[in-house]
Amino acid sequence: MTATSATHGGQEPARAVAPTVVVFDVNETLSDMGPMVSRFQDVGAPATLAATWFAALLRDGFALTAAGDMAPFATIGAEMLRALLPTESLNRRLDEAVEHVITGFSELSVHPDVPDGIRALTAQGLRLVTLSNGSASVAQTLFARAGIGEHFERLLSVEDAGVWKPAHGSYAYAAAQCGVDASEMLLVAVHPWDIDGAHRAGLRTGYINRTGAAYPSYFHQADLQATSLPALAEQLNP
Repeated sequence: MTATSATHGGQEPARAVAPTVVVFDVNETLSDMGPMVSRFQDVGAPATLAATWFAALLRDGFALTAAGDMAPFATIGAEMLRALLPTESLNRRLDEAVEHVITGFSELSVHPDVPDGIRALTAQGLRLVTLSNGSASVAQTLFARAGIGEHFERLLSVEDAGVWKPAHGSYAYAAAQCGVDASEMLLVAVHPWDIDGAHRAGLRTGYINRTGAAYPSYFHQADLQATSLPALAEQLNP
């Protein structure tokens, strides 16, 4: 099976999409982060601050990566909260507010389409792993709650890779851990920046667009696009 990959500069030749390993982003791709909004409201902060905080968290993680350094997702997240929350009318001490928001990650659920999609991919004989900018323990808890943990061969994190996505080294780390060439892997994500980074590292890519959002023209487009994980799995089914 083949798919055409469009770039910011035009069309590329068709690229064969025949992965043996599917690599999943976790935050927002598999986990439903909607409930994080209520965590901010719980502590007296506006709901809109959740999106601002997450974007700032990613920004600083990317900035450290660009500078040749890194810090754990949870560390950046907590310190960013300590910078943002003091301007709000909190109903508890700052440290307690930060803890309440951060622990929300361990209580998230997967998107409704995820379990069926994961089982469909497993039924096709594909190896499933994660590659998250967050910790592997968060993914483990998430999958245990959803009853899909046994479908994943490895839970990989950039904390072990030493570099955040979308840097090339993060995807190379995943390929080395799985013992395959990057071209045998399919990165599945809801983030165009992750799709672009994986493409540049030689991976196949699958973009899940549950919201109908526009895809930026300056990023390489995905080899496959779908509105849900089961729909993506159907495209991969020979």
